[in-house]
Parts: sequence; C-alpha cells; structure tokens
Amino acid sequence: MAAIESPCILVCSVDMKTGYCFGCGRTRDEISGWLEMTPEERREVMALLPARLETVERRPRRETRRARMARERGMA
Repeated sequence: MAAIESPCILVCSVDMKTGYCFGCGRTRDEISGWLEMTPEERREVMALLPARLETVERRPRRETRRARMARERGMA
C-alpha cells in the first residue's frame, strides 16, 4: 500500500476566523475527507495551502502534540 501525501504537521487546531488549520491550512471538511480524495484532488488542495496559511492570524491556543514531544525530548 502506498503512502498518502499529507500536509499534516500534527498541529490540528483550527482558526475560528478563517476556518483553516493552523498547521496545514486545510479546512475541517478537507481534513476529514482527505483519505477519500484522489491524489489529484489532494494536490489541488495542497497547492492552495501556502496562501491560506498566510491568512491565519494567530497561533493555536493550546500546545500542539509536536511541540509537547519536542519539549519533552529536550528535558530528557
């Protein structure tokens, strides 16, 4: 089975103003439907993500899993 392309960076927190994930720039619908999309549909969405991320105005309110894991590795 081939790996599925994904822009996910394990942030998974959606900006309420724009509706885009702080980490990847996808909408909730795009995130939930990602596995059902064709590779072409996923690439079309991925082409939009850099511009979307420019519109996200603030950082997520909570610590992300990736940030927590990095912090915990630094303590070890």
